[in-house]
Amino acid sequence: MKKMQAGEFKAKCLALMDDIQSSGEPIVVTKRGKPVVKVIPYTADSSDIFGFMAGRMTILGDIESPAVPLKDWKIFKK
Repeated sequence: MKKMQAGEFKAKCLALMDDIQSSGEPIVVTKRGKPVVKVIPYTADSSDIFGFMAGRMTILGDIESPAVPLKDWKIFKK
């Protein structure tokens, strides 16, 4: 893992982001010799609740009609 001073990181930020993305190697940015941040490549988070089951199941049969026929519902009987 590379270490770099904040001033140098600021001057080369855009190029460094490309390098990090392509190589996958993180960089630790320091201020006065102390680590401040770690810049790592972005990976898609699979913990998103929307769409996390996409492609993992198949719908079989009719999922819109009620399980009990409407003629058997007490509310519709007079």
